[in-house]
Amino acid sequence: MRKFRFRSVVALANMKLSVKSAAIVLASSTLISALLGLFRDRLLNSYYLGTYPTGIDAYTAAFTIPDFMFFILTSGALAVSFIPVFNQRLASGNKKSAWEMSSSLINLLALLTFLASILIMIFADPLIRYVVSPGLDESGMILAINMTRVIAINPFLFSIATVLTSMQQAVGRFVFYAFAPAIYNIGIIIGITCFTNGISLFGVQIFEGGIMGVALGVILGAIMQLIVALIGLFGLGFDYDFKIYWRNQGFRTILRLLPPRSLDQGIDYVNSLVSTNLSSRMGAGAVRSFDQATTLHTVPVSLIGVAISTAFFPKLTEELGDGDKSKFNETFRQALRTIIWIALPVSVIAFFGRGYVTSFISNIGNNDSNGTIASILGTLCVAIFAKSVFHIASRGFYAYQDTKTPFWVSIIAIGSTIALMILFTISGFGVDGLGIAQSIGAIFEVIILLTILQRRSGNEILNKAFWRAVMRMLFATLITGCVAFSMTKFIPLMATDNSLVITIPKFLLISAISVIAYLIASYFLNLKEAKPIFKYIKTKLFKNVK
Repeated sequence: MRKFRFRSVVALANMKLSVKSAAIVLASSTLISALLGLFRDRLLNSYYLGTYPTGIDAYTAAFTIPDFMFFILTSGALAVSFIPVFNQRLASGNKKSAWEMSSSLINLLALLTFLASILIMIFADPLIRYVVSPGLDESGMILAINMTRVIAINPFLFSIATVLTSMQQAVGRFVFYAFAPAIYNIGIIIGITCFTNGISLFGVQIFEGGIMGVALGVILGAIMQLIVALIGLFGLGFDYDFKIYWRNQGFRTILRLLPPRSLDQGIDYVNSLVSTNLSSRMGAGAVRSFDQATTLHTVPVSLIGVAISTAFFPKLTEELGDGDKSKFNETFRQALRTIIWIALPVSVIAFFGRGYVTSFISNIGNNDSNGTIASILGTLCVAIFAKSVFHIASRGFYAYQDTKTPFWVSIIAIGSTIALMILFTISGFGVDGLGIAQSIGAIFEVIILLTILQRRSGNEILNKAFWRAVMRMLFATLITGCVAFSMTKFIPLMATDNSLVITIPKFLLISAISVIAYLIASYFLNLKEAKPIFKYIKTKLFKNVK
């Protein structure tokens, strides 16, 4: 009976979703994962940022090389290269080719990432000491090297899980794909709360604990995430084969598409590597402070840009596959307008409420650390908007199975960002200079991508109606900014506000009033994105009135 219920629940969760339902599931799961991530970081910071900044810097630096290998070999490169080709095989009824292609990709990536993990373990010392964080003191350096060797298995586990969830995403199954990252955060939280106190077996202490326990939690989270991805395959009919089909045309197509996007991801992560290197030279806690500000600014990017563009991407590829470019242009424009309409006020609210947001993850009684994170977050608020738009702009090219153009654009944009980071560091801007450079580079990249895509569409995507709507959105955002600024003065963040019970209600009240102002402004400016919301409210309020 229990087995039957489990299978029923899994089958229900694996149903194909519409674009609207997928966006809701993705946004909800991203929010849950983000909240768990904030809770994870709050625990870490309360344990270590105020008392052991060198240790928390070492932990942060330890992720750099394993994450770099995962991004360059798998990550988003796989999703945008794999899904269009996989969909073509399924649409033509050639499931055998689709399964052979999937099996080949799993086996190849597993082999490559396993070798990469071994190499990371071997060369962790020189990589950390001379490339990632040369500014750490010797104790922090040794700790970072040891934790890097523990976390080195992550690329292997993540790559297999990513192929499995990409298959589910391709056929419109988003539930297990969406909630896998949340499970990963739960594993790390277990590491913080349980493994840091040591591990005993039959009364014998087999692990002393400390911040190394968090690294063990990272591995636990990665294993749990892989298990969730495997459950998501239920009912898909995937016929796995422990073999690489080199002659499979779909597999060969992916191998051709994969390198440009993989290099794009890798080049993008060079940005993070350089920022870690530079921040490690700016005193204890600087690496963690920049990492935390970056994490906070990626939460809305994931909620808005990633969730919406991921939901729209299968539809975009399907419309181009049918040869209907006009419909593709319309769908892309709709997704872009939606992202811009949401991202603009969120960026403004994040700027004026940055102190409140920082207190969610760094409420440790250390005002210097909190102030540093809040200051960096303020410089990254423009990047919140730009990176949200980037996700749909880049997917416009991926729908065309063009991974080369975004790659070359990324090289130019990231090269400019790195140059600016070095320039601002030399000029004495401190850690804030790294954030300013990130925002400038993100805006630059989005402008280039949209310009090229506009010309490719024959100037059909970004038409006059689109630009008029954007101008109205900017005006509504200006009103929202004035309201948010006034609310932060009316409800200030006090130095004694050391509890989430105090800071969260304050921030929610400021955000709610600012959002209401934005919605009202959007409605009177005749923005179509706001109309469904007011229609829904009207229906609920007056449903019993004839």
